[in-house]
Amino acid sequence: MAKGYRTVDRDQQFLLPPSMREWLPADDPVWLVISLVDRLDTSELHALRKTGGVGRRGYDPDMLLTLLIWGWAHGERSSRTLERLCHRDIAFRVICGGDPPDHATIARFRAQASPVMPTLFTQVLAACAQLGMGKVGVVALDGVKIASNASTSKNRTEKSLVKAREAEVAALRDRLTETARSADTEHAANDADDDDGQSVPDELLRSDRLARIDEALQNVRALNKAAEDRQSTPIDFEALEAKRAAEQTARDEFVAQWKQEWADGSRPPGVVPIEARVEVAEAAVHTARVRHQARIDRRETEGGRGPRPAPVEQARAVRAARDRLDKAHADTAVWQAERDAEQHAWEQRKQRILINRVTCKPHRPTIDNLGNITDPQSRPMPLRGGGWVQGYNCQAVTTADGLIIATSVGDGPIDAPTFIPMMSKAVEAAAVLAEHRPPEHHAEPDQIGTLLADAGYLSEENITATGPARLIATAKSHKLPRDTSELIPPADDASPIEKMTYNLATRTGKALYSQ
Repeated sequence: MAKGYRTVDRDQQFLLPPSMREWLPADDPVWLVISLVDRLDTSELHALRKTGGVGRRGYDPDMLLTLLIWGWAHGERSSRTLERLCHRDIAFRVICGGDPPDHATIARFRAQASPVMPTLFTQVLAACAQLGMGKVGVVALDGVKIASNASTSKNRTEKSLVKAREAEVAALRDRLTETARSADTEHAANDADDDDGQSVPDELLRSDRLARIDEALQNVRALNKAAEDRQSTPIDFEALEAKRAAEQTARDEFVAQWKQEWADGSRPPGVVPIEARVEVAEAAVHTARVRHQARIDRRETEGGRGPRPAPVEQARAVRAARDRLDKAHADTAVWQAERDAEQHAWEQRKQRILINRVTCKPHRPTIDNLGNITDPQSRPMPLRGGGWVQGYNCQAVTTADGLIIATSVGDGPIDAPTFIPMMSKAVEAAAVLAEHRPPEHHAEPDQIGTLLADAGYLSEENITATGPARLIATAKSHKLPRDTSELIPPADDASPIEKMTYNLATRTGKALYSQ
């Protein structure tokens, strides 16, 4: 039981200046970030700042860099939020030494420091290597859609952006006219008389909104031009048809050879082609029935103790074989439906483009490219669970011990085109880690052993590109092959995707991809 309450005296003066070292324990992560920034070479960062002039002293770039790193690590990217935390949060107060910068200073520093960030990131990798971090035996690549500080309602087509620009210029001209009319001095009156009413002064044309509209309009026009170029490129349907026919012929030959080897008993069981699954399942049902009937016959001929065997159709092995046959029928039906739908879509597309070519009508895109007025560099991004977000597609390569060694930010919603650039960045980062790794950690591999990626990065180009070994999912995880017993390697002339599917189904591949 407490004796009483402690007195709350907020007017008590400190007899001695307080030490910030006592505000947080020595093992708090903020001290690690502060010491890490102290070890970095920030000379390029200091070169961006100017000192020696009049006025108050500026903020130390190392402190501002530490503030940004600590804020980003906690998901705080807003300059105003960082300013508020510097007043209220102990860790942020320790970083800024009790002298919090305002949000404008933080925002300006972030913009100025952007060109130097890649060099600092490389130094951080070197420091992590010296601490024994960065196990590159197995690394993983993945992407995430991150929202920008913009709304999808601010997206505009090229036509709408042109109208918005005209409205903004008209508003600026009206503001100029109103300023000229309200001028009382003779000089302002003379300037108004000299103006023809059609030109806009440079100081008014420097409007941020007008600049964003121009940038968005430029981006949309570039996207539309690229789409028109792709659509105007003639398509050689004869070559495509020949390629599809050759692939189908090779597939039919492979399936026929597989069935022949299976019928002869020279091919052990393994991954069964979809075209032969019903036939194999029917043979399994027949075999199960014959074996169980032989068991019943032996019981009747030789006698014996124990329960009588169940009827053939009620035997557990026969019922299991029939279930597999039903599943084979269902899988084959789905595969055939998907194949028919793909062929139908191909025929429709070919017919539509041929008609447009004959009638000289350009093939218009189904979705107009959009530009955002608030953030022109951002684009609408589809989300995995459905819906859209206005933002960017961010990529990251992570090591087995959770260290991010390569990053990128783009406005393309598809992940596959980013695979090869991200792989190159990861290889360069692994070289940096190997160069700065201490002798006691030389047992760690110096090069990337295996690069993992999900089905969003699947393409034959990504599978066959020069670089480290890789495992790229050929389907969603729950649709990947699960039977790892007695797998048959694919033929030498199999496609890279078929070979990758086999690698994923092996025991080693499943163990690696599960990471």
